[in-house]
This record gives sequence, structure tokens and C-alpha cells, in this order.
Amino acid sequence: MGSSLALFLARRGVSVTLFDAAPQPMTCASRWNEGKIHLGFLYSRDASLTTARHILTGGLLFKPVLETLIGTSLDSASTMTDDIYLCHRQSVVRPDAMAAYFHQVAHLIHQHPDARRYFVDVSSCQIGRLNNQELSAITDSPEIVAGLRIPERSVSTNWVADRLTDALDSEVGIEKCMGTHISAVRPIVVGEVDGPWLVESGQERFGPYDYVVNALWEGRLAIDLKAGLKPLGPWSNRYRLSLFIHTDKPVDMPSAIIATGPFGDIKNYNLRDFYLSWYPSGLMVDSSEILPPSPPTLDETQRSAIEDTVLRQLEDLLPGVARIREQIKSIDLRGGWVFATGQGELSNPNSTLHRRSDFGVTRLGAYLSVDTGKYSTAPSMALDIVNSLI
Repeated sequence: MGSSLALFLARRGVSVTLFDAAPQPMTCASRWNEGKIHLGFLYSRDASLTTARHILTGGLLFKPVLETLIGTSLDSASTMTDDIYLCHRQSVVRPDAMAAYFHQVAHLIHQHPDARRYFVDVSSCQIGRLNNQELSAITDSPEIVAGLRIPERSVSTNWVADRLTDALDSEVGIEKCMGTHISAVRPIVVGEVDGPWLVESGQERFGPYDYVVNALWEGRLAIDLKAGLKPLGPWSNRYRLSLFIHTDKPVDMPSAIIATGPFGDIKNYNLRDFYLSWYPSGLMVDSSEILPPSPPTLDETQRSAIEDTVLRQLEDLLPGVARIREQIKSIDLRGGWVFATGQGELSNPNSTLHRRSDFGVTRLGAYLSVDTGKYSTAPSMALDIVNSLI
């Protein structure tokens, strides 16, 4: 979100200062996630379709908006085939209800004016329920009770992060203040929130700025509170780890999501680069504090144990994962913070994390706090914010 905002603003002639606590931008969750470009199918527990309606436009516009930012096509960095949603026996949504929800989402997509702008034309989006033979070709586990084929795509977030970083480096209108941990933002004159603001890092001050945009995930609420915005709960800060694998040889394995609850997924970007996640094993921190605690430091033994557990849990449900394991050339256990409005265990059907519709921009004069919501919604939301300011 911060990188997209900075690029859009700079290209309109605005002088921008981009702050990041890390040595480089795009090094945390924006680099290390599955890159799912949501159309709303994941949120089948939200039968009201509120989440699907809220995230749909961002997903449909992700590709054209991001390609404008990085100046090149995403085609080589996106998954090549439809996602397979596999309904787990312990899913919080039954197979027939999930299928009915998917058809409702498909109807929303049919009606959307941007349906042809996705990675593939989804204006006539079709939902295909797998027959027994098709399902058995993917899994022989009795824990998987149904499968549906969905025209969603994902992108390699490492590839995208590299291209966005290159774009930032080449943009002369952006001053990068890396390795700078922001402690507070304040209006220059107390109470005059429509005037210029200062950004503070310990005793150091930056500014004044006509506008300040807080695009953090973890720590955003603490800055909001100091700025004068009282956070509205409930919320959760989760630190998650997943596997990023590169194989020696191509492995033909479908991109699959085990739904809906605390399960896992696999992304196959180009037959040799894979994302694998098993939610219970990768969740390191789940905190509802304003400022969440630091994630644990893992030694090599602990990291190896998590890697093995993720592979084993997925392999129990998807035997084809064994082919990935056999061909591993390199493996990274990486991740980052995920902020969400909502709380509760994903195994609980009443958890408010099964809805992701409460995100957007909160404004206090010239200070804007952005809950990005999903990776897939960031570029188009950034463009909307810039259009609202200029």
C-alpha cells in the first residue's frame, strides 16, 4: 500500500517521503505471502456476500493497476490454472452451502463492469464441481469431501516486490527513509488536524508534510492512537510463516485451497516455484493488543520442525506434495504480520475473521490511516486514495 501510494503520488508531481523500519521496502508480508488475488470465493462463511462485494473490485483491477505501476506484464508471475477449492470434513461451511455461495459470487462477477480485466476473462465465470474421478486424482484423503474449480489466480509476491522496489528506486520524486521506525505523527499545531503534520522517529522529526498516510499493518493502531484516532475493535495481529520452495525440476501440481477454516493451501506459480501453508503450524503470534509482541526467534531445529510439519500435513491431504518435497532445491520459511478487523479461531464458524469487509480509510484532517484489507486490494485502493487527495 505504501509503495503504491508513493509511486502514484510521485508520478503526479507530488514530493513524497517513504518511511520503512526495514532496510528496504517490500520486505515483510507484502513480499512473503501467497499473492492470492481474491474474487471473494474464500469467504463462504459470509453468506451475506458483504466481503465478496467489498473485495471484488480490487481483485478484478489488481492486474491492470499494478502493471501501470511496474511497467510490465504480470503474466509470467501469475499462476497458470484455476484454483481448486477443497472442502474439508471439518470445514465451517458444508459442501452444498459452499457451492451455492460460489455460484452467488460468480453471479456478482458476471455483473461487474471490470470482469474482463482480471488475469482471465471472468465475465462468464463458471464454477465447476469436481466429480469423484477428478477429486480422487488430487486427493485420496477421506478428510476432503468435495472440490470446486474456481477461476482465481495468484501472483508471485517475491517477483512483484522486486518490480515495485525497482520502480521506487527509479522514481526521482520519492525520498526513501529506510531503517526508520516511526514512533508518532502529530499536527504541528495541537488540534489543527487540517494543517501540516510532523513524523517522529524517537527524538528525530521529519516534515512538515501536507498529508501523512499510515499504511502499516502491525503497529498502525498505536500510531493512530497517538495521532488522535481511537482504534475501533475487535482486531487481531497475526504473525504467520509459510514455505516458499524452488524445485530442481518442474512439478505438475494444482494450486489448491483447503477450505474453510484453519487448514492450508498450495500455490504453483510456474511449475518450479511454490507456496505452501498449513495455518496451525505457521501461526506464531495471534494478538489483540494495540502493539503486538515481537514474534519468537526460531533456531534451525524449530524452523526445520515447522517446515516438516507443513509438508507432512499437506501431503496427508494432497499426496502430490511428495513430488514437491522430492525435488526441493531451496526452501524459505518466511512470512510477516497480517492485520484484520475481527477475532476468533478460524475453526469457530462464529469467528468474525470469516468476514473481511471492515477495511478502508479512516481520516483525521490531513492524516489518513489505511487498513488495506487484503494484498489484492492494495493497488486499486491506493489509486482511489490518491484520486481523493489530488
